[in-house]
Amino acid sequence: MGFQMGRLTFLLLFGVSLAAAQEVPAELSFAKDRIRALILTGRNNHDWRSTTPFLRKVLEATLRFDVRVTEEPGSLSQETLRPYDVLIVNYCVPSWSEATEKAVENFVRSGKGMVVIHAADYSFGELPVLTENMGNSKVRQKPWDEWRKMVGARWSEDEPKTGHGARHAYRVTWKAQDHPIARGLEPEFLLSDELYHNFRLEPGIQVLAAAFDAKEKRGTGKEEPLIWTVSYGKGRVFHTALGHDVDAMQAPGFVVSYARGAEWAATAAVHLPAKIRLDPKDPDAVRVLLVTGGHDHEASFYGLFEGNRKLRVNVDPHPVAFRRDIRKDYDVLVLYDSIQDLPEAHKNNLKLFVESGKGLVILHHAVVDFTGWEWWWRDVVGGLYVLKAMPDMPASSYLHDVEMVVRPVSDHPIVKGLPEMRLYDETYKRVWQRSGLVPLLTTDHPASDELIGWIGPCATSRVAVLQPGHGRESHESPWYRELVHRAILWSAGRL
Repeated sequence: MGFQMGRLTFLLLFGVSLAAAQEVPAELSFAKDRIRALILTGRNNHDWRSTTPFLRKVLEATLRFDVRVTEEPGSLSQETLRPYDVLIVNYCVPSWSEATEKAVENFVRSGKGMVVIHAADYSFGELPVLTENMGNSKVRQKPWDEWRKMVGARWSEDEPKTGHGARHAYRVTWKAQDHPIARGLEPEFLLSDELYHNFRLEPGIQVLAAAFDAKEKRGTGKEEPLIWTVSYGKGRVFHTALGHDVDAMQAPGFVVSYARGAEWAATAAVHLPAKIRLDPKDPDAVRVLLVTGGHDHEASFYGLFEGNRKLRVNVDPHPVAFRRDIRKDYDVLVLYDSIQDLPEAHKNNLKLFVESGKGLVILHHAVVDFTGWEWWWRDVVGGLYVLKAMPDMPASSYLHDVEMVVRPVSDHPIVKGLPEMRLYDETYKRVWQRSGLVPLLTTDHPASDELIGWIGPCATSRVAVLQPGHGRESHESPWYRELVHRAILWSAGRL
């Protein structure tokens, strides 16, 4: 009996030890060498559903942050906060649990950072809890005194009341340009926002920026502090009273101050530049000319090209797309047009581009292009949607709103590793196709040709033809988006 109990105890202890040994550190779930940021949101009398994605977008655009979001911050613990470097508070009441409050205090006090956005400075005080759409619940909760110390200010109902006048456009002036957050920035910036006034400030804060609160806008007639920093234990807090909504947040001054403020709060240093692009591009991004015209399409099409750092896309529609020689300006031409003829000068510029070894991607209805230019559809594209029957070429047909299965059929870099996919698209039937094409995509839908994606036969340029792409369902498909991006990169010789 003693042996069995001893053996059982050993197995239990071994199991506990093994479980502990197999625990995966939370840090491994984050991108290496990035600042780990957690946005706290989910309750706010402002439109947090719009502002939270924007706040995340700004930080991620810098490539300095790995950002996560929680919409239920009230139950966070010291352990769940442990992997993070900085908290971004886009939240406005109600109160959190005492355990969460202590966890946040300890998080900042230990040497980490916090960023307080706009209405978050109203939270956790003696004022009534606000509901969404600026409603007043008339409920008052126990104040969180340490919050006031971390934020460096509090709202007051006593005269002069904390609040704001009419939203308007105003200039924010930097008051401490030697601070790492403000160093190298323009002395002032413009935005349209609420202008908070009459904060009850805590001693020891460092005001970084302020704005004049004009009486004609129901303001105080004096300068009001809006951006400041606070030291809390070993940690750092960056507070901005700016950011009522996405319109306010889109101001370049907000973007750069928020991003640099978050970096400073997390690391005590600032390395981000004085200008931050929300759609940043790599220095060697592929220069793409997107040509449309001759066929209507949904606006969702343009979303295909957003958010990829490797692609720098300009749009130039017919009839002016090829009015000049474009070889020096672009690496790849993407056609989503449907044009039957071009002036000779324009045709010559297009031919020069193709014969120079540049890339070409043909999307969907662009297989209808230039019926009378045989060199184009026979030797460059390798296919043609036939509008009117010709000798040995029956007329093509189409069918809208088709649910189809699309299958990648080769190890070509454009489709390698992509799974077969359901698309809701427009099919083409009896498209003339040159023999010997390198296949990329097929379907077995009876309203479509089998081959719906291929490599063009052009001897001088890399040409990819992708027949799907009619409407929003395909445009918003991550699979289709990846397919198009790969086609562009391959045609540019980057894949």
